[in-house]
Amino acid sequence: MSNHRVAHDASAMPSFAEAFAVWTRIGLLSFGGPAGQIALMHRTLVEEKKWLSERRFLNALNFCMLLPGPEAMQLATYAGWLMHGVRGGVAAGLMFVLPGATVIFALAIIYAMVGAMPVVEAVFIGIKAAVLVIVLQALLKVAGRTLHRPLHWGIAGVAFAALFLFSVPFPLVVLGAAVVGLIFLREMRESADPPATPTTDRRTIPLRQTLGTVALWGTLWLAPLGILIAALGADHVLSQAAIFFSQLAVVTFGGAYAVLAYMAQEVVEGYRWLTAGEVLDSLGLAETTPGPLILVNQFVGTLAAARDGGGLSVATGLAGAIVTLWATFVPCFLWIFAGAPYIERAGEVVWLNAALSGVTAAIVGVIANLSLWFAVQVLFAEVGRVTLGPLQTLRPIWTTLDLVAVALTGVAGVLMLRLGTGIITTLAVCATLAGAWWAGGW
Repeated sequence: MSNHRVAHDASAMPSFAEAFAVWTRIGLLSFGGPAGQIALMHRTLVEEKKWLSERRFLNALNFCMLLPGPEAMQLATYAGWLMHGVRGGVAAGLMFVLPGATVIFALAIIYAMVGAMPVVEAVFIGIKAAVLVIVLQALLKVAGRTLHRPLHWGIAGVAFAALFLFSVPFPLVVLGAAVVGLIFLREMRESADPPATPTTDRRTIPLRQTLGTVALWGTLWLAPLGILIAALGADHVLSQAAIFFSQLAVVTFGGAYAVLAYMAQEVVEGYRWLTAGEVLDSLGLAETTPGPLILVNQFVGTLAAARDGGGLSVATGLAGAIVTLWATFVPCFLWIFAGAPYIERAGEVVWLNAALSGVTAAIVGVIANLSLWFAVQVLFAEVGRVTLGPLQTLRPIWTTLDLVAVALTGVAGVLMLRLGTGIITTLAVCATLAGAWWAGGW
C-alpha cells in the first residue's frame, strides 16, 4: 500500500512517537461530542503544534463531514496520514477510539448488572432529559449551518415526514436527498457559488493505487465479518451485529445524531436487543465519555451479545463489542485512505457538492425526527403506534406523561440553550437532581 501523502505546510513534522503521544492525549480528552473534539484538534494541531495550516485543516474537515461515519475520528485519521502515512492514520484513528471504547465496554457491563436498581433508573431519568436537550441543540446548530435556501428547507421537511410519519427506510431518504440535490442544486451552485480556489497539489493519483487501497481495506473490513457469519450462522447475535453495524457504517451521513433514530428503531422494534429507555441511557453514557459519539453502537452491541440466551456473559459481551467496533470503524479507514489524496480537490467538484448539499439538508429532517422520537420516549411512560394506510407514527399515551422528566428537561433546556452550560455539567446537574428526587421520595 502506498504512503502517498499531500504535501504538508509545516516546516518540521513531528516524529511518529511525538505524534502518537499527542493522538493519545486527544483520545483521552475528547469529550463533548464532535464539536468539542474538532475544536480540541484544531487548538492542538493548528494553533499549538502548528503541524497543519488553517487551510489544510478546514479542507480536511469539510471532506470528513461529507463522509459516512464519525467526522472527528476521520479528521484525526486524515491528519495522522498526512504526517506519517498509513501507520500515522491508523495510530491517530485507533487512539481516538480506544480510550472511549474501553470505558464504554466497562460501563455497558456495569449497566447490564445494576441497571435495574431504582436509584440507577432514577438517575437515568435526568440523563435522558439532558440528552433530549443535547439532541435539540444539535438540531438547531445543524439547521442554522445548513438550511440556506427554500429548497434546503423543503428537503429537510420531506425527510422528516418520510421518517416520522411514513417510516421510510433511512438509506432511501439519504439516497433521495442526494438525487434531489444533484438535479436541483447543481444549477444553483454553478450560478451562485464563486469558483473554487485551485489547490496547490495537482499530482495525479494512479487509479490502481486507489483501487488497491479500497480492495485492501474493504477486505480487512468484510472478510473477518464474513468468516464470522459463515461460522456462526446468520441468525447468531454476533452475525446480526456484524451485518447491521456494517450497514450503518455506510449510511451514517451527518454523524451519530443523524442515524440514531434509525438505529434505535431497529434495535428496539426489529432485533429487540434493547428497550427504548436503554437506547437513551446508552446515548447519555456516550455523551459523558471520551471518543466519538458513535461509540453508542458499541454499547448496544455489547449489551445485545452479553444478554444473548437470557443470561449475562462478559466474554460474549466483549465479542459483541469487538464485532461492533470492527464493523463501525474499519470502514472509516477505508474512506480516508482511499479519499485522502483527493481531499483538496473534492470541494471543486460541483455535482458532488450539489448531491451532498441535498444530503446535508435532509440530515436536519433526520435529526428532527430523532428529537421528536426521543421526546416521546423520555416524557411518556407508554407510547403506542398509529397505522393508517401508509401512515405509521408514534402515539404517546397522554395519561402517562412523566412530570419529573418534563421538569428536568426544562432545567436542561435553561442550562444549555439559555445559559450556555456545557454538556458534561448539564448531564451531571440533571442526574444529581433526579437522584435527589428519588432519595427524597418525591
